[in-house]
Amino acid sequence: MARYTGPKSKIARKFGEPIFGPDKVLSKKNYPPGQHGNSRRRKTSEYGIQLREKQRAKYTYGVLEKQFRLTFEKAVRSRGVTGEVLLQLLESRLDNIVYRLGISPTRAGARQLVSHRHIVVNGKIVNIPSYTVKPGDVVGVREKSKSLLIVANALAGFNHSKYPWLEWDKATLSGKVLHVPERADIPENIKEQLIVELYSKQ
Repeated sequence: MARYTGPKSKIARKFGEPIFGPDKVLSKKNYPPGQHGNSRRRKTSEYGIQLREKQRAKYTYGVLEKQFRLTFEKAVRSRGVTGEVLLQLLESRLDNIVYRLGISPTRAGARQLVSHRHIVVNGKIVNIPSYTVKPGDVVGVREKSKSLLIVANALAGFNHSKYPWLEWDKATLSGKVLHVPERADIPENIKEQLIVELYSKQ
């Protein structure tokens, strides 16, 4: 499946925050990219604001348009507040769980670990980044992959108490999903209601 492989700093500057992780360029150029990045811009329309928020969510979680729409439609069919359920579904993706557990410093890196068969769910290899992890599932590093330097470096000094809905076992390099995260447990700066309003117009 195609992924965005362009300059990530440019996208981060567009949204004014490091949505792909720590970014040296963003700290130096905290204004939008382009020739007129520093100049005053016309007021963005309501639709433009809503579209921008959807793009922010897509780039943050590394999801393409079709997959994002399918996830939204699933959220609509589920119980609960649609916007919150949407974020909960995105948070439940295997690549995101690997990232949240600190096994990889970025979601892109986590996606690669999953695709390259380094990750197991309940003891079985799963190489689908979009796989939905459920409460009670245990996500960990494959036995043969525990010596990977990239994993060791990512886990070094990582604060595993950041996410109360995940429980980390240092001895087995695995984490258990205790429950679906509450909205307050999701730190992403995404205004999910704007995404709901955008799709309601289509």
